[in-house]
Amino acid sequence: MGLMAKDFLMYRLLAALICLLAISPAQATEAGWALLREGGQTVLIRHAVAPGSSDSRGFSLEDCSTQRNLSDRGKQQAEKIGALLAARAARTERVLSSRFCRCLETARLAFDDDRVEPYGPLDLLAADPAEAKAASDAVLQEIRDFSGAGNFFFVTHLENIMALTGVSPREGEAIVVAPDGDGLRVLGRIVF
Repeated sequence: MGLMAKDFLMYRLLAALICLLAISPAQATEAGWALLREGGQTVLIRHAVAPGSSDSRGFSLEDCSTQRNLSDRGKQQAEKIGALLAARAARTERVLSSRFCRCLETARLAFDDDRVEPYGPLDLLAADPAEAKAASDAVLQEIRDFSGAGNFFFVTHLENIMALTGVSPREGEAIVVAPDGDGLRVLGRIVF
């Protein structure tokens, strides 16, 4: 095979790979929507767009000015999440949220204010492994105990979702999960 033929073959393989990668998130999103239309699902949502990488050193849960907060884009994203869920998913049974302002605001903009329940185990995971495990175990128990006909949403942080699923979601992404042994199995993902 000549050099030009090898280059052409490599180009075609690269183009095919790019196409497959472009299709994958859309297929995953449609599979996630199909599950949410059925109802009875548990869903982990990473908070919407909040610029920065960490909260200030002296942050306080009671003072949003000391925390990373949603940007205007993040607020729009949270509203879009709510509109899409209202239009495309079965009813919402329950919503638990981290007590951090960016999570509470995401939840309140996406769902009715009255539905959102602040839930400490969804807060950023503690540095102490025993405390982090206890928080993850509490969330897992809530998921295992759920048996409603609507969908159950948990609004939380990247680190929490990674600890529970091994998945690294984008800001505002939803991960549909189900109990599987001692952990969770990812059934679908929705990118908003």
